[in-house]
Amino acid sequence: MTDRIYGNTPCFLGGKKVSLKDDSVNDRDVLIYGVPWEGSVTWGDYTGAELGPKVIRLNSARYSGYLPELDHIDVLSHYTIGDLGDVDVVPADTIETMRRIESFASDVWKTNKFPVAFGGDHGITYPIVKALSEQVDGQVGIIHLDAHYDNHPDYEGDLYARSTPFHRIYESESVRNESIVHMGIHGPRNKPETGKYAKEVGATTITAREIRKATDLAEMARQAYDIASKGTDAVYLSICSDVLDFAFNPGGPVDGNGLTSYELVELVHEFAKLGIRGMDYVEVYPQQDANDNSSHFVTTAVLYALAGNISHDENK
Repeated sequence: MTDRIYGNTPCFLGGKKVSLKDDSVNDRDVLIYGVPWEGSVTWGDYTGAELGPKVIRLNSARYSGYLPELDHIDVLSHYTIGDLGDVDVVPADTIETMRRIESFASDVWKTNKFPVAFGGDHGITYPIVKALSEQVDGQVGIIHLDAHYDNHPDYEGDLYARSTPFHRIYESESVRNESIVHMGIHGPRNKPETGKYAKEVGATTITAREIRKATDLAEMARQAYDIASKGTDAVYLSICSDVLDFAFNPGGPVDGNGLTSYELVELVHEFAKLGIRGMDYVEVYPQQDANDNSSHFVTTAVLYALAGNISHDENK
């Protein structure tokens, strides 16, 4: 019987339930935590991202850590997983929730384990990165896999909506804006000003079309990583589900002409091989997805990242 986080919800991938308040994290290599937060809904009534952490965990119970396509690696024979449960968000209070996410993430970063955060909407990335920036000696670089820039100054006055985290990150002196890579950007749900904001601060844009036309995904990943790692002491990976085409992401925002699942996991694997400090996967909407396809896929994406970490560790 696996440990349970709450109710019938198991720890991610059969991991052990652990706490930051004691030494139970010490024998774990990877720390999972959920951020069941949904702030301002920026498009119609497309909602339910706060259910992501629970359903991702439930569906992870189907899987092992074995990836035959990656030289038969068994991730769970290399790494132990600890599940910290969820940040105690306050649905009616955005500012307090951002403070709690930052405080929780700060304690996670101090463990020096590899953290994986499950959203929730993309607003959670800003406080997580802010906490990371306070733990490193220099600046942070970010690889941001998403259909959208998520860099609006605000959404109807809300500074922490799902469409704003990268504007908050641009304003942070601890993140090197020239080391931010917005990757997989595509589609007309972006606004003209969002590309302009990214260009003005010196961030790099790599569109989904450029990825699809690339003849060597590994080389493209290396080029993006070189930008994110230049002048920085840590590279963070943030993945929004809608970087995928909706054919591969029925439980995410509706965006066509995106990446295939193969392209996404190959990029994630390459980034992790090169060295990432941690990651998040956000904006999975289980109630939009009758078969939970998108929630199931998160486990594969995380396993590819951890498989990449194994290669990185072995090559140090």
